[in-house]
Amino acid sequence: MARTYTAGEAAHALGISLDTLRRWDRQGRIKVGRDSANRRVVPAREVDRLRGADRQTLSARNHLEGVVREVQIEGLLAQVEIDVTAGARLVAVITRESAESLGLAPGMSAAAVVKATSVMVER
Repeated sequence: MARTYTAGEAAHALGISLDTLRRWDRQGRIKVGRDSANRRVVPAREVDRLRGADRQTLSARNHLEGVVREVQIEGLLAQVEIDVTAGARLVAVITRESAESLGLAPGMSAAAVVKATSVMVER
């Protein structure tokens, strides 16, 4: 039998709120099942998929883990500030759609992926 998480466990593992997990379920962004009491259960493969467990491993120099400090959305663009190490901050401009689909918000964990002169933000 495949491993499943409760909705709360899955939300915690993904670094999102339970409300966000519920919204993602309604939007079809995450596949969930129901237990005998009709509570949401999330297959481990869905958590892995959303965490990017199958993505290629990048050099540590190109993959900077951190915490979102601020997200400013204006028009079609979003400016995302990530505290990547003590005293260092990375600022990236990404599309509004990307910021919203990642569910970026201050205080949550995120990673910046640096490639050539571009910075991509992932979660």
